[in-house]
Amino acid sequence: MSETIDLVGGPFAVVESDPGAFTILLRKLGVRGLEVVEIYDIEPWAVNHLDIRGLIFCYPCADDPSEAKPDYLDFPDPDAEAVWYAHQLSTDACASQAILNVVLNLDDVKLSPELKAFHDDTRQMDPLMKGLAATNCAFIRDAHNSIARPADVRGAMHALATASLEFSKSLKVASRANGPPAKRRRQATGSPKKLQPQPVSGGEQDVFHYIGFVPAHGKVWQLDGLRASGPLEVGELPADGPAARRQWMDIVRPAIKMKMQQVQTNAPDQLRYNLLAVVGDRYQKASDVLEMLKRERNQLERRLSEEYPGGWRDNVDSVLLAEASTVFETSLQSSVPGNTFAQDFASRKLAQEMRILDMPARALPAAWNDCIRAAIPAKTALEEEIATAKRGYTEHLSRTFDYEPFLQTFITCQQNEGLLDSALKDKS
Repeated sequence: MSETIDLVGGPFAVVESDPGAFTILLRKLGVRGLEVVEIYDIEPWAVNHLDIRGLIFCYPCADDPSEAKPDYLDFPDPDAEAVWYAHQLSTDACASQAILNVVLNLDDVKLSPELKAFHDDTRQMDPLMKGLAATNCAFIRDAHNSIARPADVRGAMHALATASLEFSKSLKVASRANGPPAKRRRQATGSPKKLQPQPVSGGEQDVFHYIGFVPAHGKVWQLDGLRASGPLEVGELPADGPAARRQWMDIVRPAIKMKMQQVQTNAPDQLRYNLLAVVGDRYQKASDVLEMLKRERNQLERRLSEEYPGGWRDNVDSVLLAEASTVFETSLQSSVPGNTFAQDFASRKLAQEMRILDMPARALPAAWNDCIRAAIPAKTALEEEIATAKRGYTEHLSRTFDYEPFLQTFITCQQNEGLLDSALKDKS
């Protein structure tokens, strides 16, 4: 059965700048091995312990992007042609497009077949066509709106309907104004009135925008979806490979600080921005640490059984021996070795087995004690990641659950039972 192609598109709802929501957005888009965390400073002490793959800076911007001051650096960069970058065409799509601009420039990220096909299909497009493809991609829009509040989704639909109605009215007025002279309606001033956009009632509301920063193709890039010409180079990486992943934060730090200072200058008494970091999945890393220790324990106990045929348990710490039965179990995993995530896990496991095979018999009990001791903090770290994931998913459900049908039914039942009038009188 052929897949339906969405040529018209639909609205993108406003989403919160929340790390849990962005992590769920990554999952919805089909990205594996990454998550989003919030960082509160860009200094080395706050970021060096994190494996930061990209940054997303959220800040308030003008309501109308076209009214923003022109950027004198807004011209195409030939070196940026290899960078995947989508120009933002939908006002409220900046969250998902910032994520895509960062993630699709990382070379070792696992993508779902759907997102990989989208990446391959748009790789050779210019920024404008990439933005159009992202805006009209149904699964990207559905993933984006799935982390928004139902009220915001309905608000986006209402705004789209209102804009369409206003556009239809303007076409009718233009058609009458351009009609035959005998049918034109003369104005009191002698010239046709010019339509002016009307402000939405309810007061002013801040509009926030997202900018991505990512190392790719030997350089660090600023990916601002409002910049039609493409990415803006921040600096050049001095090295490639793992070293570049450590050094790129030193290059991007001045640019982030400058953005922060610009925002704070406009509102010195308020914190008007936040900084999100795209990092490696911490649950997967913590799980791999414990899984490696499980395999180390099994290998050590096999060697101990060979070297101490009469029994080896009297040679190890009795307290650790009592803990060994439960220290490798978590709320999601048993003590039996399970799934792993790192691509180099097998090679590291082989090196560990060779080290244990070469270990003298007298060193085996101490090595077993060290393995059990290391498993205690590893289990604690893994349980913390499980609790964080559960808490984030619970907040996501609370944020996206639609309470309106319940409230409508509840109020209707009160009215039918004659309880609403008395309740209102008590309040008055």
